[in-house]
Amino acid sequence: MCREKPLRMNEFALPTAKTKLVAVIGDPVRHSLSPVMFNSAFRALGMDWLYVALPVKLGSSRAAIDGIRALNIVGLSVTTPHKETVAAAVDQLSPVAMKLGAVNCVRRSGEVLIGENTDGKGFVESVRSGLGLEPGRSKVVVVGAGGAARAVILALAEAGATIAVVNRTKDKAEKIVDQMAMKNVSTSGFESISDADLVVQATSLGMGNDDPLPFDPNLIGKGQTLVDLIYHPERTPIVAAAAEHGAQTANGVGMLLHQAGEQFRIWTGEKPPLQVMAAAVGLSFGQNTDE
Repeated sequence: MCREKPLRMNEFALPTAKTKLVAVIGDPVRHSLSPVMFNSAFRALGMDWLYVALPVKLGSSRAAIDGIRALNIVGLSVTTPHKETVAAAVDQLSPVAMKLGAVNCVRRSGEVLIGENTDGKGFVESVRSGLGLEPGRSKVVVVGAGGAARAVILALAEAGATIAVVNRTKDKAEKIVDQMAMKNVSTSGFESISDADLVVQATSLGMGNDDPLPFDPNLIGKGQTLVDLIYHPERTPIVAAAAEHGAQTANGVGMLLHQAGEQFRIWTGEKPPLQVMAAAVGLSFGQNTDE
């Protein structure tokens, strides 16, 4: 097991004049677990790096990217509501980020800012390592049509899953299917949840106390798995209801961990200490289920 090294006062215990700075922007962002994960990883490897959370209001993402350039910040995580606007503000996009039109990670190559998207890759890895499911052999229903849903759908489709996209606004689901242009991705109604091996809840419903359930929990039960991409609160009402019906359940912390590990690799060139990062957020490595 990877263990954190004890730090001497003069060995990165505090930021130094040579500290490399990375950050996450979003609104809201103060609930983010990313600073805890990344700073634990940097300490474990004895790296003079620091990760901070920066609240950036809607409409200010381009100004934030200008600030990244001016301040020579070496890496950036991007969360709601800036993933699409940051994609338009950086200099280059990776193939995945270009297809999605959304960025959750920015890396610097000299003076060039390159947008990446690690969400989908992180989700697929969390399903494989944490839930013991092989996406290529799974029937999947993705509920939602936003940026996180698109990233998950693309990664699952490329892994070989058969995917039905379900959304209350059917036009948005159809737009995703057209965008993906893959034979294993189609739209469907909520009733398809009952036949799925894996259900991915990719809407924002569940973050508010008065939110309605994203779908009828009677549609899911024993032998099925529900992953709610929300991780704050830790246990959303739909996760609790699905668990009561006998389904295996997980929140979004596993995806957060693995997509963060990929960002760590992109920025530093080092293998991410996933055990340390998982422990920092109270997650047993290789296990992200609520059960």
